[in-house]
Amino acid sequence: MILDFYFSRQFLVSVLGVALSLGIVMALIELMDALGDHPDLALGQVLGLVALEMPWANYEILPLVVILASVALFVRMARSSELVVLRAAGRSALRGLMAPALATFVMGVLVVALGNPIVAAASKRGHDLSNRYKGVETAAFALSDEGLWLRQGDAEGQTVIFAERASADLGTLYGPNFLEFGPDGTPLRRINAEVARLGRGAWNLENAKIWVLARGTNPEAEAERKAAISLPSDLTQARILESFGRPRFIPIWELPRFISQMEASGFSARRYAVWFQSELSLPLFLVALVLMAAAFTIGHVRGANVGLRVLFAVISGFGLYYIRNFAQILGENGQIPVSLAAWAPSVAALLLAVGILLHLEDG
Repeated sequence: MILDFYFSRQFLVSVLGVALSLGIVMALIELMDALGDHPDLALGQVLGLVALEMPWANYEILPLVVILASVALFVRMARSSELVVLRAAGRSALRGLMAPALATFVMGVLVVALGNPIVAAASKRGHDLSNRYKGVETAAFALSDEGLWLRQGDAEGQTVIFAERASADLGTLYGPNFLEFGPDGTPLRRINAEVARLGRGAWNLENAKIWVLARGTNPEAEAERKAAISLPSDLTQARILESFGRPRFIPIWELPRFISQMEASGFSARRYAVWFQSELSLPLFLVALVLMAAAFTIGHVRGANVGLRVLFAVISGFGLYYIRNFAQILGENGQIPVSLAAWAPSVAALLLAVGILLHLEDG
């Protein structure tokens, strides 16, 4: 037990050291990007944007941190002959790897369960703040249990749109309800329709009913019906899609409900489902990276062998990371099932690492 605590502590110290080193580098890179994107902002505002981007930057490079920390730990232990002493004491190297692997798994669970919501909140806040500084309108879309909501408008007024559901390409709304407001927030008109199709610069409504909400009138008595009507709009399909937000903007605890709402509204939630499953598989993938790094570096290395083994370990870790990303892309495009895209790389990497370790230890 004492030995397990020792190995776990050494691994976590290695992870902390690598994370701090790479975090400083990432902060400088983010600072340069923020200064280039917002040259007119004060330094304090730029630093605020950098601070909001740093949680995601560190979260994104977590697999790299684990790879480098594992390589550094096992090379250091191999050079000091600690693994040789471990074998001489009657323990296999595989038994010694259980503590770092368990520590990695616990760290991965905590990162996903606690770190992911923090990253999501900071990333969303940073994205909105950056758009505000650029003068770009955000939050034009929202989902609810009843349906979906859109907002459009300019200096002349705003229009709130509600629909029970929409087509997958966002070009058609079913059962839409348009509520127009003046510049002072006074409601002007309400329009219901069977279908609304988004064209170039306008919504094209079919079988619409129009109520004029002027003060002192009877809207229902004066309502009129039209077979077709066109309403100007500055919305586009691309802008509505952007308003959904990236999957990383949504905390993992809220993703299942968000996915259900999207599917109930007729939208494709595949990329959110792939992201959700991939986040769940992250702890397993991090364990696979630790074992893969160990497979190349737990031997008693000397001289030129050290550089070659470290190189192979890092290349293998990066290869597994890019295979995982490639599988996610295939899953988002619908070319492979969601579960396969999210879990197959992690499980395959873990089995491969264990297989290599068993071969090296037991022949």
